Amino acid sequence: MTAFRARLTEVDIRRLIKATDDDERAEAAHKLCRNMERAELDEDDRAAAQKILRLLANDAAELVRRAMAVTLKASDLIPNDVARKLAGDLDSIALPIIAASPAFSDEDLIEIVRAGSVVRQVAVAGRSRVSRDVATVLAEEGCEQAVRTVAANDNADLSEAALAAVVDRFAEAPEVLTALAYRQVLPMSVTERLIQLASDAVREHLISRHAVAPETAIRLAQYARERTTVDLVDQAAVSSDLAAFMTHLNARRVLNASLLLRGLARGQMAMFEYGLAELANTPHHRAWLMVHDAGPLGLKAIYDRAGLPPRLFQAFRAGVDTWRTLASEGIDTSSAYFREQMLERFLTQRPNVLRDDLAYLMERLDQSPSPALSAANAA
Repeated sequence: MTAFRARLTEVDIRRLIKATDDDERAEAAHKLCRNMERAELDEDDRAAAQKILRLLANDAAELVRRAMAVTLKASDLIPNDVARKLAGDLDSIALPIIAASPAFSDEDLIEIVRAGSVVRQVAVAGRSRVSRDVATVLAEEGCEQAVRTVAANDNADLSEAALAAVVDRFAEAPEVLTALAYRQVLPMSVTERLIQLASDAVREHLISRHAVAPETAIRLAQYARERTTVDLVDQAAVSSDLAAFMTHLNARRVLNASLLLRGLARGQMAMFEYGLAELANTPHHRAWLMVHDAGPLGLKAIYDRAGLPPRLFQAFRAGVDTWRTLASEGIDTSSAYFREQMLERFLTQRPNVLRDDLAYLMERLDQSPSPALSAANAA
């Protein structure tokens, strides 16, 4: 012990014990801790040093405790009981220790996460190594900022299930999704889900960084937009003022052929009529007459006036004819059964278009036709 004290200098210890000024005592604590960390300690010296650290951890002065926490934040000299005590102290003392100390067990870190403090969760999430158990608790229970931090930490052992939990919880949090997307390694299941949800820039990164075929990425992105289209169709179905709703969609530039074809395929004839009227700048009653004209020219005339793609007219023609046939059979056009039958029969009138490809096709309708799409439409 004498040699140990000599290395640390008894002057520093006396100064720490006798000083009444907090700044002076904090400076002495910093020097003492720094010397402890640098010294080559045998087992007895180490035990003696840890006794001093326990005294410092109980010091009444915040500055003294902070000096120890900051100086020895990553040291293996701090024992578990001292680390736990400091982790329960003020943030200025706790955070350096939580973020870096090797003294904590996984159970200690999980307890800190579950206590719910945002800044302390973030400190755990940003550690130089986060075990699988701790990372899972963060993914499933952590706040958004902590989850974003652990997602961005490539030294955090996030299992596929934990990554999926992050996507489930924060599907509408772009910063979290971006942090996930830029991890060094991602399982394919998570990559594909991120492609559906992420921004164009992040999607490009995923395609270039991870083993995702561009065709797969495009398809997944189209499916994601298709869900939005279906939501708009469902909103139209319950709208009390379809004319105003269509005007609103047109102003947002989302009233297009893909949306109207989806609505028609789901049996939403009123949506189709009002959508055509809006695009053609024609009163609804006039659009209705032209859509339901028994002759071959009415629908074509209003369709052309609405500026919809000529190559898709036959698809709309098939939809209107299907709706008319079902309505003539006496089926309630507002029922779920009608919608099911409408979609079933509409699809069978286009046998060369697979069911799984319909959403993809309709999201591509307003784009320049590729040879594949042209062939599908000509069939």
